[in-house]
Amino acid sequence: MASPAEPRPPSRQPTWKWTICGLLLLASAINYMDRQTLANASVRITKEFHLTQAQYGNIEAVFAYAFAAGSIVFGWLADRYSVRWLYAGVLTMWSVAGLATGFVRNEQELLWCRMLLGFFEAGHWPCGIRTTRALLDPRERSLGNGVLQSGTSIGAIVTPLIMRGLMTSELGSWRVAFQAIGAAGLVWLVLWFVLLRGADLPTPDRARETADGSGAGLWETIFNRRMLVVFFAIASINTTWQIMRAWLPKILQEGRRYAESDTLWFTSAWYLATDVGCIGAGLLAVWLGRRLSVHTARLVVFVACGALCAMGALTPFLDRGWVLLAVLLLAGAGALGVFPIYHAFTQDISARHQGRITGFAGVVGWVLPAQAQKLFGALADRTHSFDLGIMLASGLPLLAALPLWWCWEKKSVGGANEVKA
Repeated sequence: MASPAEPRPPSRQPTWKWTICGLLLLASAINYMDRQTLANASVRITKEFHLTQAQYGNIEAVFAYAFAAGSIVFGWLADRYSVRWLYAGVLTMWSVAGLATGFVRNEQELLWCRMLLGFFEAGHWPCGIRTTRALLDPRERSLGNGVLQSGTSIGAIVTPLIMRGLMTSELGSWRVAFQAIGAAGLVWLVLWFVLLRGADLPTPDRARETADGSGAGLWETIFNRRMLVVFFAIASINTTWQIMRAWLPKILQEGRRYAESDTLWFTSAWYLATDVGCIGAGLLAVWLGRRLSVHTARLVVFVACGALCAMGALTPFLDRGWVLLAVLLLAGAGALGVFPIYHAFTQDISARHQGRITGFAGVVGWVLPAQAQKLFGALADRTHSFDLGIMLASGLPLLAALPLWWCWEKKSVGGANEVKA
């Protein structure tokens, strides 16, 4: 069997684990609210600070590099210390960084704030993935990860609506939105400490995790064939997602001449579609897992989501209108739908090193997007269009399905057989 769920305190009700997953959803929402404020105010900020597309791409790249560094640091910490305290710490720090962005006076200060935001936001994923792994059995993890991941869409749905209400005709009114959203994140801490006791997510038990079949050394695990597949997959799917997330408002406003208000409304609709794709992927994987092997069910859903995302390659051939918007909605649903399935694959590798697996994968998954953001901006400056870049990015999730299909060993690191539903 693949790695089972870690023991929970016997006093907890069965629904408690899903309540905690709902709290993780809120953490993901806050994470993306702080992140998406820049994308939704990107046109205003580039005007105020007189930025080129390449300079804006560099700001996104700085965030990505910092996120990669934070992935290593917090992945290591999540395997050694109680996630209950670590999670609270990183959320506090990224909220402060988001709030501080509302006070920046120039491009350099903006770069520093985005760097700190990316570094501390990276802690969300090792903590969140370790939590779902601890609470859920293998058949439930795709859905649990879908709930965790779907919070990113919910946060991104809400953010444009908040910013639409807070931003006025004054160019610099974007600052108030950064300050309000950054401060709101601190409310989550109260719920986290009320719903979780210290015994619920204790310091990882090294002896028990080794006994569960996760005793391979860190470097043996990292250079295992499965991890190499994971590295390729996350580099591919996260490049697509980060480009779509960061550049969608510019694609609509500058590439197709939509008004800012219309773009904000559509951005919320787009993230609603990505949320449907994310939860739908998790539910479909659970449903198929009762009829097929869990491994096969995950692959089928991953390929289906990748095919949806690839529809984004049609964007250059479509003028503004409902067909273009429908294609973007479907591509967004597929782009985020692959993530809960990807996380479920990583959770089958090693309980002992789960935090560092997420951390190392985060480094790989953010280094390529960092370069891609810079290249995307430079390409847009050179061609005066976003079309070629979005066409190239749309096919990467489908490409990532190939090594998962061909190269994923059907035994866990410890030698156990694949889980059957």
